[in-house]
Amino acid sequence: MRVAGLDIGSRTVKLVIVDEYGVIERRCVETSARLGEQLHALLSGLSFDRLIATGYGRNLAGKLFGAETLTEIRAHAMGVRSLFPEVRTVLDIGGQDSKAILLDPEGRIVKFEMNDRCAAGTGRFLEVMALTLGVRLEELAELALKADQAASISALCTVFAESEVVGLIGRGEKPERIARGIICSIVKRSLSLLNRVSSVPPLVFTGGVARNRAMLKILEEKLGFPILVPEDPQITGALGAALYGMKG
Repeated sequence: MRVAGLDIGSRTVKLVIVDEYGVIERRCVETSARLGEQLHALLSGLSFDRLIATGYGRNLAGKLFGAETLTEIRAHAMGVRSLFPEVRTVLDIGGQDSKAILLDPEGRIVKFEMNDRCAAGTGRFLEVMALTLGVRLEELAELALKADQAASISALCTVFAESEVVGLIGRGEKPERIARGIICSIVKRSLSLLNRVSSVPPLVFTGGVARNRAMLKILEEKLGFPILVPEDPQITGALGAALYGMKG
């Protein structure tokens, strides 16, 4: 039996296909404006017996392909626990939302919090800030790691934070300090989310933002313990959806 897990996010679409031996296919593409056409193209030519969809576009997959749907929280919890059986807390930061999930020792969901109404504290926030600073997204982390201290960025809104960055540039603040201030700003929001749920270790960090080395380093410093990151932190939701289908 082959099961496809489809995680349709605001910024990327992830696909994982599993069989009884493990993962046999994985794909990740940027979400397009023609999402229906994109999903047809992504699934074209692939062989699977069951399709489970999660993410904000999961209901569209249900309409187009008759896919079964699964909440993002359950999908991410299952996907992460399959990779790290000892996990107790999951922090997932994607393109336009973030979530924190507390699991009990048996892997059951105890509590969760989700921020999906504001871009602050998400990957989109980092994209906007990098553009304002005039660097590529990958360069933002490298700049932040070179800073001796962080510039203060206090705004809770992406638009106002962007104005703060413009002001800092205008005052001649060092780019690396601004970059570190940007990362510290998103770390602060992440810690606030975790505080409403839990930061019980082991903690696994997933989503595209988990690739940001500065974010990981500063978050570890604030929490006081090492954080686990999957080899491919973006596919855990799709993986969890596929594994759910194998068990169902």
